[in-house]
This record gives sequence, structure tokens and C-alpha cells, in this order.
Amino acid sequence: MQMKKPRIVITMGDPTGVGPEIIAKALADPAVRECCRHLVVGDEFAMSRGIALTGTGFRIETSESVPFEEPADGVITLRKVTSLSAEDLCYGQPTIASGDAVFRSICHAADLCLKGEADGMATAPINKGALNRAGHRYPGHTELLAELTGADRVVMMLAGARLRVALVTIHEALVRVPALVTFEQVLETIRITHRDVHRYFTRNPRIAVLALNPHCGEGGMFGDEESRIIAPAVQAARQEGIDATGPLSADTLFHFAVHGAYDAVVCMYHDQGLIPLKLLHFDDGVNVTLGLPIIRTSVDHGTAYDLAGTGKASAESMKAAIMMAAAMAGSRREESGAP
Repeated sequence: MQMKKPRIVITMGDPTGVGPEIIAKALADPAVRECCRHLVVGDEFAMSRGIALTGTGFRIETSESVPFEEPADGVITLRKVTSLSAEDLCYGQPTIASGDAVFRSICHAADLCLKGEADGMATAPINKGALNRAGHRYPGHTELLAELTGADRVVMMLAGARLRVALVTIHEALVRVPALVTFEQVLETIRITHRDVHRYFTRNPRIAVLALNPHCGEGGMFGDEESRIIAPAVQAARQEGIDATGPLSADTLFHFAVHGAYDAVVCMYHDQGLIPLKLLHFDDGVNVTLGLPIIRTSVDHGTAYDLAGTGKASAESMKAAIMMAAAMAGSRREESGAP
């Protein structure tokens, strides 16, 4: 029996940013439409404006029905969760109403996934300040989704065709990072990375674990987190059957990772992993939230207010996020034996 295409729900993101237009561009790509059945969650006026900007010529059809239908050519299927006014849709000027719209879209998409009515979600970029001004106190997508899905521990992974990086700490001041790199945090990040990379991307992944300090601390001259925290966490992971190696020096490891020696790299802090990732995959990188009971991918860039309303924003990361969510859903189906 032929498997049905995965059902991917796409959240529109900040309606005053580039979200609507990059979604329209992404769904104009035949490869994206071929990989999944889509449903956009957001605002009809904002989405119509994004379509007009891009010249893609789509017609919007609103739908309240599930399961997803195969969209007709020239159609974007929309689940309308807000009716924003023109005053709330000035490019680059997010409002409380637009911040609340972001929240509603994410909650609706997560609910569809939790109920099994969607196979995964791909998210356009949001403005965290607007989200918080609307009364929704979350640092971003990841923390909100963790709460909505009841996930105890999640891991941010940025991925492209040549490199995957997972982070022990995320948006933290550099001065705070050493205190946050604990045995428990490193080990749990390795575990979650192993489990979900194995489940969705490649069996029995080879995981490189980076040092915190230059030259792995140089025998304690530059810090002892490697011998005191990271090496014991790697050893504990190996005792659980995880193919983890480390701690490894960050200044040389990425050369070997991008040439295929490892399937994922566990990094201690944000820029340690995202600088090499974005050097290679600036246009087509995907943010994947590991550790959730649902599939969630996202673009790896922000709202791009300087480009919003011009129709010039690249849709490559949005395309990659939708296609990766569909591929992950296919892997989950194969694992479960579902049609």
C-alpha cells in the first residue's frame, strides 16, 4: 500500500515580518508541494498580502476539516486563527495583537500534532518581544512548545546536509555558560541527540562532543571542565551504548565532521555550533527541536524586518524546514509501521 504524504502544518510566524512571503515562495516550489500535504495556520489578510508580494498567484482556501486534503494546484490551504487589522500589519512594527497571533498559531499547530491530526510542524520566524508584550512569557518557540507538549528537556539542533549541531546551552550570556555546563546537562543533551538523530536521520549516529575550553583545557591550564564534567558525561553515554566521542577541540573537529566522520556534534554554547553551521548552511539551515513528542522544524533566521514587504527574502530555509519535517515524519511512520 502506498504511503500517504505526511501532513505538515506551517505556522505563519510574525505577520509583520517575512513569514507570509517566504511560505508563499516555499509552497510555489514543486518539490515542497510534492513532499507533503500542507496546512498554513495564521491570518488570511497577512497571508494574502504575502502571496501578492511574491507574485506566486496562489488562491487561499480556508479549511476547518481534518485530515488534510491534497491541495489543488495554485491553492494554499489556510487555517484561520486570527483576523488582524491593517494597523497590526505594518511591516517591521509588531504589535500586541500580532504577538498574540503568533502565540495562537503555535498553540493551534502543536495541538494538531498532539492529537495526531498533523504529522509535524514547520514554523516561520517570530518576534519574541511581541510575544512577551502580548502576555505570553516565553523566550521563544522552544520553551513554549516544551510547555505545550509536556517535554521535560529539549535540545536545539541546527541542521543542514553537511552538518548537524546540538547545543547544551542556548541563549545565555557567555559569562554564565561554564556554570550551566554540568554533567547532567551534557549527558542529557547527548542522550536526546542520539535518540532523535537515530530515530529521524541516521541509525546509530556517531556523535562528537566538544570541549568548552581551547585545546580541551590543555591539561587544566585553560580550565578543567573537560576532565571534571564533559569526559565523565561522554563515558557515561558510551556505557549506555551511545557512540559518543569527546571532549574534542572545537577548532579542529568541524573539519572532520563536515567530511563525514560524525553524524552530529554536541556543542557547549550557542556560537560554538552556530558559527560553523551558518558558514555552511546560511540559506538552507533548519532549526530542529529534539526531545519533543512531536516533530518541529523551523527556519534558522529571524523576522528580517529590513526585507519584509519587499518580496526579496530568501525562502530556502523555509523550504528546507518543511521538507525536513516531512522526511522526519516519514521516518517516524516507517518506525511505527503506519501507512
